[in-house]
Amino acid sequence: MLAKGSISWILSAVALTFLFAGLQIYSPHLIYLYGTCLGGALVLFMLLFFRDPERNVEISEDYMLAPADGRITEIRGRKICIFMFLQNVHVNRAPIAGKIKEIVYRKGGHIPAYHKDSERNERNNFIIDSRYGEVHVTQIAGSIARRIVTYSKINDTVEQGQRLGMIRFGSRVDVTIPEEFNMVIKIGDRVKAGKSIIATLKQERDFE
Repeated sequence: MLAKGSISWILSAVALTFLFAGLQIYSPHLIYLYGTCLGGALVLFMLLFFRDPERNVEISEDYMLAPADGRITEIRGRKICIFMFLQNVHVNRAPIAGKIKEIVYRKGGHIPAYHKDSERNERNNFIIDSRYGEVHVTQIAGSIARRIVTYSKINDTVEQGQRLGMIRFGSRVDVTIPEEFNMVIKIGDRVKAGKSIIATLKQERDFE
């Protein structure tokens, strides 16, 4: 399965490949052959990057799931930072069930997402109103990413593990953890969106 909005990117790469292949047939030249090979490699890269595999999400109110594939690069108080590498799936998912209270988009720069100054980067912040309070899921564009894509909208009710959107190419996702949960990950851990548990409920309580 391919991510929403990816077809135009893939078709552009395919068109470029066919263009060089046609030029190679019409006027054999080494540079056209190189162009055809590079175009083919670009098509394969796009198919790999824009993949969006179906995942069997085990829903539970007793834990929170990772909103993104990647590696935990930083933990700041109650906030977990996940850096996504180019080979990771870049579709982001809801770590917890709730209602999208607000979506705040902010334009900005494109400093590498792992850099401390990336706080000034382009970003999109989902504020999910869960039964344990507000949970912020922030998509942060990196040095290559120039486009944050949103699948959900304000007032949508989202299930745990539901797709929220994606960031094209290298980037980072931050998620805040309510006080009722204990973090069960550490810096350096690899996680998968909708699969990896990042926090568990401290104890059984009546939150109704």
